[in-house]
Amino acid sequence: MPEKRASTASEPLPPLRTLEGQELRQLFTAGTAWLEQHAAYINSLNVFPVPDGDSGTNMLLTMQAALREVNTSPEHSASAICSALSRGALLGARGNSGVILSQIIRGFARATERKETINTHDFANAMVEGSRTAYKGVVKPVEGTILTVCREAADAAVMATGQSDDFRSVLSKTVDAARASVVRTPLLLPVLKKAGVVDAGGQGLLTILEGALKYLRGEPMDSPSMGESTAALEHLAREEGWGFDIQFHVRGSDLDVDAIRAKIASMGESALVVGDPSLIKVHVHAPTPGQIIDYGCSLGILTNVVIENMQEQYIDFMAGQMAGRPPVKAEEIAGMTTVAVVQGAGLGRVFSSLGAGAIVSGGQTMNPSTEDILSAIKAVKSDQVIVLPNNKNIIPAAEQAKELASKQVIVIPTKTIPQGIAALLAFNFQNDLPMNARAMTQAALNIQTVEITTATRSVNLDGIEVKEGQIIGLVDGKLKGAGQDRSQVALQMLKEARTNDSEIITIYYGDSVSGKEAENLGQEVRQHFPSQEIEIVNGGQPNYPYVISVE
Repeated sequence: MPEKRASTASEPLPPLRTLEGQELRQLFTAGTAWLEQHAAYINSLNVFPVPDGDSGTNMLLTMQAALREVNTSPEHSASAICSALSRGALLGARGNSGVILSQIIRGFARATERKETINTHDFANAMVEGSRTAYKGVVKPVEGTILTVCREAADAAVMATGQSDDFRSVLSKTVDAARASVVRTPLLLPVLKKAGVVDAGGQGLLTILEGALKYLRGEPMDSPSMGESTAALEHLAREEGWGFDIQFHVRGSDLDVDAIRAKIASMGESALVVGDPSLIKVHVHAPTPGQIIDYGCSLGILTNVVIENMQEQYIDFMAGQMAGRPPVKAEEIAGMTTVAVVQGAGLGRVFSSLGAGAIVSGGQTMNPSTEDILSAIKAVKSDQVIVLPNNKNIIPAAEQAKELASKQVIVIPTKTIPQGIAALLAFNFQNDLPMNARAMTQAALNIQTVEITTATRSVNLDGIEVKEGQIIGLVDGKLKGAGQDRSQVALQMLKEARTNDSEIITIYYGDSVSGKEAENLGQEVRQHFPSQEIEIVNGGQPNYPYVISVE
């Protein structure tokens, strides 16, 4: 800690009128350390009682990415340090809160260009520019969020500079205003008031500012354990040995789709069997293809047979690398491919086998960074790329990766895994990029998504009373019911989703659900919806026992 920060109990700290680059780095480091200590609390402020409440984690990972750019930098220029911090935050941004935070830092850096040191007026102007940049980066800004907190904190900083040129005084008033703004967020955003929480992103920004102020005051500050949180969150268990992806069509007469589906499912994993008595499509993963191909031949005439050894691709996927891809020849000829964000081994297999050009590991509780998505875009051999975020919190990072990419990129705003699968099925190598974008977007809109999970907190939301630990159901992201039995809640949600009007119900079961339990749910769904075609797929997704597609 610099000598001028030191003081004794009886001796006040001397005025601090300027900051150079390394001192700014220390401020950001202290803010990140304080944020790390409070990330779990910020996560708990999520409005919806689901395991997606990761604003604190997303902001922490974004700040850590920013600091990695300057941790060993010898620069003393305020401009150089802020520029590097902005670059790191931009590439490391995760989720809505992380992307907005990266835009605040981006504006802050823009306001300090060509400055060796900054004074309190420069700081206030940088806060104002950070707020403006963040507002511009959001399509539909909402008050009562981190945007409001940043704007009101910046206004307070401007006013404070008229009263003092001491950084400690100005930052103290800035923090006070941010704290008051956070407290007011439920008054501006009714959904926060109903849930009885303040805005998580706003609380995260306040925490960062508090950490910086603690540093300037010389108060004890624990060093941030850089990388530990990232390592814990990004750890994925490696699974091996799932062998081959097998696809074919069977032409015959009087084919029993249900019986064939059951047989195929007994011989492999992630079985997708659809069709009618004269034509059936089979899609399955198995250790070896021979038995399944032989069975297919016994049913009728096999056509469009595709067998791919997915072992090495799968290992790459679990390491966060590019996984399964369509045949290279088709991709190279079309000059176009897809990048999908997926969490869960089974779902990764499904997207790979359906032709995703690259898989980015991430999802409900682990948002990939802008850089993760950008790296996947760069890695594929096509100049035209379609990105499927498959989660509303990942869409901002995907859009940011699009802006940074040198390739032609389109982001289809898929908010759920079923929407992503529907969009991927609509992808056609023979169409041009705009045609594919239109078709995939429309396909995603035709899907309803049911999600079953466990409430992480007690809440009364939209007239539904939820107790911590209860099973809850969501339809297209909206809380629709709660109960004690996940199969019963799933059935209730399917009724809420107007499933009687649909044709196909696909149940993706998670890593906490056994195959037997999933089959039992499938039987119950068939009893309640006898006119619909039911498919059951091992998705392997964490936290969500069931994700159900209704189309």
